This record gives sequence, structure tokens and C-alpha cells, in this order.
Amino acid sequence: MKLQNKIALITGGGRGIGRAIGLKFAGEGAQVILAARSVDQVKQAASEISRATSARVLPLVCDVTEVASVEWLFKSVKEYFDRGPDIMVNNAGIAESAPLIKTDDEHWNRHLAVNLSGTFYCMRAALPEMIELGWGRIINVASIAGKIGGPYIAAYSASKHGVLGLTRSAALEVAAKGITVNAICPGYVDTEMTTRGIENITKKTRLSADEAMDSIKKMSPQNRIIEPEEVASVALLLASDEGRGINGQAINVDGGTVMF
Repeated sequence: MKLQNKIALITGGGRGIGRAIGLKFAGEGAQVILAARSVDQVKQAASEISRATSARVLPLVCDVTEVASVEWLFKSVKEYFDRGPDIMVNNAGIAESAPLIKTDDEHWNRHLAVNLSGTFYCMRAALPEMIELGWGRIINVASIAGKIGGPYIAAYSASKHGVLGLTRSAALEVAAKGITVNAICPGYVDTEMTTRGIENITKKTRLSADEAMDSIKKMSPQNRIIEPEEVASVALLLASDEGRGINGQAINVDGGTVMF
């Protein structure tokens, strides 16, 4: 059991990558907290993971864009477990597309609030106790769009570039304190987010859903999209003692689409 007696808090935990990470961590002995805005989703995911692993899984509702909501989340975790999380996975995120000249303030600010500020708020809340205890893992789920640009995703790409800067700066601050801070940069993953992307492509082009999926697959040298479990396996490495030498990194899980 690689995460025995560890407490792991995962935002965006109700589905997709967050749910897969929760399942992987619980299977390795962690006590897991899943946080998301949708109470129904997070409760269902927690129930499914608990049944599959017999692990202790706590579902909590949190909007990471609100400081008060994040503070309540960490207070609830501490009340339930008598301490804060050893492992913080910042997975909550959104991805919407628009041409730059049609990106309004609401679209721009929404991406920064969820993807970047939400990650910052949770890191700021998690780190003090990790520093005090001399052990901690922060894993930020970014994107290969945090390394390269792309048409129609200016707000998304900018927010994910910001996550990588935040990750690297924090990693240097806590490197000597028994804490690592890393990011995972997936390509297209088989989740609802990708499904919505395909729907968007079909609306704006003459491509069918299958043709849109094929076009996405062809972006990867492996000609496929990534499974959530693949991202979860990298997260497990980063969360474990085996990954203690990995710090300040942005690890791609994309089949070779981006090679830096």
C-alpha cells in the first residue's frame, strides 16, 4: 500500500480524471476526500470508490473560485480527520473555446478563477500544515495547453500556463521541507470535457462526431486519446515516496504530442 495512512484531497473529484485519481489512491490505502461543485456527482463517485476499495471516502461540496468555500473545505477535512491533507490534487478545471477577439471578460475571468486562482487558493490552504509536518505532495492537473498555445483556447491556455508557473515557484519554496509540487499535463483525455469539445467541433464544422474524434486522435503520435487511469497512475507516482525526487516538474501524458 503506497499511500497507507495518507489523507488525499482531490478537487474536481466527481468525475473523469479526479474520480480516477480518487479510485487509484483509495486502492493504495489513502483516505480520500473528493470535492466538487456538484453534490450528486461527488456523492456518487465517493460511494462507487468506497464500494470498490472499502476505503474511507468523504464527499464534500466546494467551489474553488471562492476563498470562503475553500476555507470551509479545509476546515471540514480537519474536523473529520483531525488534520489536513497530506496530498492535495488540484484537478478542478474548465475548458471552453472562443476566438480571442470574441473572448469576453466573463469567459476570460472564469478560466482564471477556476483553473488558476482555484489552484492557488487550495495550495495556500494546504501548505502550512504540510510544512509543519515535514511531508506533503501537491499535484496540479494542468494540460499540454499549459506548454503550447492553440487557436480558440487563449483563456484556457493562459490559465494553464499560469498553473505551471505557480507549480514551479512553489516547488522551489518548499523543496527542502519534505514537500514536492508537480503538475501533470494531459493531452486529450476520455472524459466529459473531451466529449463537450467534440460536440463543439461538430457544431462549428461539417464533421461528424466520429470524424471529430478521429481528428483529435490524430493530434497524438499514438493516434489515440488518453484514459483517465493513465493520468491517475502518474499521480500515484508523484504522491508516493517513490516519487520524492520529482519536484517542480510538468509531466506530459499525451502519447508524445508535446516533447518538452
